[in-house]
Amino acid sequence: MLPTDTTFAALGVPAPIVEVLSGSGITAPFPIQVATLPDSLGGRDVLGRGRTGSGKTLAFSIPLVARLAASDSKRLPKRPRSLILVPTRELANQVAAVVDPMARALGMKMATIFGGVGQNPQVQALAGGLDVVIACPGRLEDLIGQGHCDLGAVEITILDEADHMADLGFLPGVKRLMDRTPKTGQRLLFSATLDNGVDVLVKRYLSDPVTHSVDPAVAPVSTMTHHVFHVQTADKAEVVRQLASGLGRSVLFTRTKHQAKKLAKQLTASGIPAVDLHGNLSQNARERNLEAFSNGTSRVMCATDIAARGIHVDDVALVVHVDPPTEHKAYLHRSGRTARAGAGGTVVTVTTPDMVGEVRTLTRQAGISPVVSQIRPGAELIAELAGPPAPHVEPAPAPEPQPQGTGGGRRRRGGGSGSGGSAAKPASSGGRSGGSGGGRPTGPARTRAELAARAGTTSAASFSARSRRGR
Repeated sequence: MLPTDTTFAALGVPAPIVEVLSGSGITAPFPIQVATLPDSLGGRDVLGRGRTGSGKTLAFSIPLVARLAASDSKRLPKRPRSLILVPTRELANQVAAVVDPMARALGMKMATIFGGVGQNPQVQALAGGLDVVIACPGRLEDLIGQGHCDLGAVEITILDEADHMADLGFLPGVKRLMDRTPKTGQRLLFSATLDNGVDVLVKRYLSDPVTHSVDPAVAPVSTMTHHVFHVQTADKAEVVRQLASGLGRSVLFTRTKHQAKKLAKQLTASGIPAVDLHGNLSQNARERNLEAFSNGTSRVMCATDIAARGIHVDDVALVVHVDPPTEHKAYLHRSGRTARAGAGGTVVTVTTPDMVGEVRTLTRQAGISPVVSQIRPGAELIAELAGPPAPHVEPAPAPEPQPQGTGGGRRRRGGGSGSGGSAAKPASSGGRSGGSGGGRPTGPARTRAELAARAGTTSAASFSARSRRGR
């Protein structure tokens, strides 16, 4: 059994990093951190396997910063000292929010690199010399091809959510990038599973790795409760609306981008502020919607599977599978948006008569035994799971239509219609689905309070309270 009363200092974490962590209320390491830190701090290659919400971001961020601080190498233009590869823009930003306070405390420079935003700030950051680059594969390959970046000085390479990169078809690009890093460098790979070609990455790029697995691959979280609602097709929309009407945060998953956008609009129009998150949004709209959900402006997020991985917002009370996913791993990753870091959470799958068999197979493969109920609108169980009802919020009036064809100005690209409340109106154009991600227009976190905000909490105090268990 892994110890639960150890400290970061006892695991060999340098004092300046311990001070930053404790200043953010992070004092007790999670099991995956206890398991991996002695080896990763010692320079070993590590294969880490832990479910989402297990604290793996700190498990690789701490040794990354600690080992760079102990190295004699210097920052050089266009030649970063370390590389973290991630599958999505959102994950890049969230990893950056964790790394930045530690790197800043030790005088290091870092930047995020991904598509969907202009490349000039990224090019300038690389030209100035960087200790840490957090990147999605597509944009990084573009910048290397243009001569703006050289991975020949990388001392530490980290692949985060390698299985998700495989799911998105990024492995060929990952291999090309890994081939550009020195074979003598330290490499850490974190993945929930080893299928889909991830095992090839391990064999090809990790040298005598130490494997640490603190959870079964994509395990159901014990603090989740699972329900399946059998509803009539005509009742489904109203049942979903009632599930989304509570005070707590909820994430509603659909199979298509169109359905996510439509559902967010319908909920907002009915007095439940909702935002959408999917691959058709511009990067600014994605970040604006995620911020509205994180800060509580909108309590409901309607999302496709792009948000099932790497979107780490705490205190999500309810996950609703409005459309059941196509396979059980997606079910577990979607459901992992709730019950994070030891908290409780509820997962509801809404199924119509034509999908009963498919959902039964899905839950069996996922290893869960849900509570199955026949549900009509107004059922007591809906109110019980949704929690206390939130007050009705009158939707913002639609903007007046602008006359066309008479003005001389150009129409802005990347706009689009709003499908959230007045505080966050998503656009319907822009980035590729799940592709190389976007930047942090608000800049890196400069204070611990900002670190708390970036982690998706509503206040630094709540961040500190929940973080005492570790991250």
